[in-house]
Amino acid sequence: MIMKTALTIAGSDCSGGAGIQADLKTMTMNGVYAMSAVTALTAQNTTGVRAILESPPEFLQQQIDAVFEDIYPDAVKVGMVSSVSLIRVIAERLRFYGASNIVVDPVMVATSGAKLIDDSAIEELKTSLLPIASVITPNIPEAEVLSGMTIQGEEDMAAAAKVIYESFGCAVLCKGGHSISDANDLLFNADGCQWFRGKRIDNPNTHGTGCTLSSAIAANLAKGEPLDKAVQYAKEYISGALAAQLDLGKGSGPMDHAFRINSDHMEVK
Repeated sequence: MIMKTALTIAGSDCSGGAGIQADLKTMTMNGVYAMSAVTALTAQNTTGVRAILESPPEFLQQQIDAVFEDIYPDAVKVGMVSSVSLIRVIAERLRFYGASNIVVDPVMVATSGAKLIDDSAIEELKTSLLPIASVITPNIPEAEVLSGMTIQGEEDMAAAAKVIYESFGCAVLCKGGHSISDANDLLFNADGCQWFRGKRIDNPNTHGTGCTLSSAIAANLAKGEPLDKAVQYAKEYISGALAAQLDLGKGSGPMDHAFRINSDHMEVK
């Protein structure tokens, strides 16, 4: 049996609920072999980010090269990247290796409110990384930044997703969890709009949900699922994690336990 593979290029979360730790757990439980290239070390937990120590660009390149030259990934997830130089390295190496199934989670602000990207890096993200993505997964605030629009409802989500798609040429999964009534996400690509409806789950612990969703999408793309199915299965996975209401104790979030949740779509293919 040949196992499919996925690479996460993102920051480390020492508390284990977000970042590469959440990505590796999620990819593993979604049936692929998970690898990582660390863009930054963070000192954080569910309540906030205390410090960020970036990887030097040269070292990040060495990590990416080491993976691609030995175990070529079937999908790549890109998460927290906080500077222009790191974004350039990632974009250049992914182009060099002809990477496919690239999922970009344009992380700009942590759930706790901490800013995770330089202003100049947002422009570099638009210029070099988003155009090579297969799909990007912005939340409402991130979609507003990328589209230059204010989003107050589903019509605005659709309009903003269309602007982002036309601007960067990549599919867009606009996540409705921020400020929209229910957990309804909108996928916009060459086929138009497709809504993925979800009921908001009463769980205040959402640390790592964005990382988990994008990683689950990447894992399912790696297994050969079409984008709409990859999104559907990823949404089912994260909904199961939230609904389980598992708790490690003070401050813990469901994504710290997402690796325990089972799904009908987690078999190895």
